[in-house]
Amino acid sequence: VYEIGKNFRNEGIDMTHNPEFTCCEFYMAYADYKDLMQMTEEMVSAMVKMIHGSYIVKFNPDSETNYTMDFTPPWRRLNIQEELEKLFPGKMPKPENLHLEESRAMLDALVVAQGLDCAAPRTAARLMDKLIGEYLEEQCISPTFICEHPIIMSPLAKYHRSKPGVTERFEAFVAKKEIANAYTELNNPMVQ
Repeated sequence: VYEIGKNFRNEGIDMTHNPEFTCCEFYMAYADYKDLMQMTEEMVSAMVKMIHGSYIVKFNPDSETNYTMDFTPPWRRLNIQEELEKLFPGKMPKPENLHLEESRAMLDALVVAQGLDCAAPRTAARLMDKLIGEYLEEQCISPTFICEHPIIMSPLAKYHRSKPGVTERFEAFVAKKEIANAYTELNNPMVQ
């Protein structure tokens, strides 16, 4: 079941989020986030190859920036928790504890120590989003999947089947911009 249509979302507007956009939204029985990653990768890479004759694309978003992006599958995958722990060893709370005040305080201290600005309310979800945006999204020139968001950031995504505190969700980024957001649909009515 799918829909391609215009959307308008009354949310924040900035250089990376337009409130009016065209979207393809679909639901697929028996598919999970890994299937959706593969579908996204195959579809986008095939379009790039068909349009440009190559998986390699040069992009100049402004006069000072020159990107060379490689859409050759498979795309890079970044696990949020693992990547942030590499960057900040011993300073990241466990994802299953992000609902606790002590975890929020750890994230707040980390964001402050890095000199990042995070507007109120400084919830664990907003603080995590700040770290992801500053340190993971910035790595995503060629297509990259940022995977397994904490539960507190993904209310409609199904809990990961083997990793506590995270969901079966990904966002695809190219040239530091999000191009897709998908997840295994939460289908437990009690959790919803």
